[in-house]
Amino acid sequence: MSVLLRAADLLKRPVVTLAGDDVAQIKDVIYSSGSGELAGFTLNGRGIFAGPLKQTLPWSNVHGLGPAAVMIRDLDSLADRQAFDGELEGAGGVVIGSMVLTHSGRNLGVVTDVILDVREKSTDAVGYEIEPSDKTAPRRQFVPLPDTLSVSGEALILPDTALEFIRDDLAGFGAAVDEFRSRLGRPEAHPSEEPTP
Repeated sequence: MSVLLRAADLLKRPVVTLAGDDVAQIKDVIYSSGSGELAGFTLNGRGIFAGPLKQTLPWSNVHGLGPAAVMIRDLDSLADRQAFDGELEGAGGVVIGSMVLTHSGRNLGVVTDVILDVREKSTDAVGYEIEPSDKTAPRRQFVPLPDTLSVSGEALILPDTALEFIRDDLAGFGAAVDEFRSRLGRPEAHPSEEPTP
């Protein structure tokens, strides 16, 4: 099963072990600098006076992601901060606030969030929520991403084909991403899943 989430929706979500211990909460999202995929999370402690933890949570150590919590097997699932050296920190890293342009130079708007496709075996950044530059457009729009993305200075460059697949509703956005990527002749948004042992 696949669920589309805004990266910002994961912030402050509790991290809980399978034994039921509430061990941390999500502080920030870390993206892989090479692929743009979700690499993991930095963490805050639990409680009013708890601050940032020295430990992080790599995505590969997440057991499950539910509407109320991020599940891990046990405390051994946490790693030190060096696990993310060189990766991009923040809800989209350096992506938030960047301008989105098409190859032909059309300004689509500014990124306000990253849309993640969360599956049992993988998570992929599949689109951006943007504040459109066209003030007559809906207040927010969802722009699909190809498997690889061009970056030029402060702008993210998308194929002109992306214009056909912009949506203003997250509910139908997953199908638009799949069709967009299929049109580009690349694999669909989701890697094939192996059955759970």
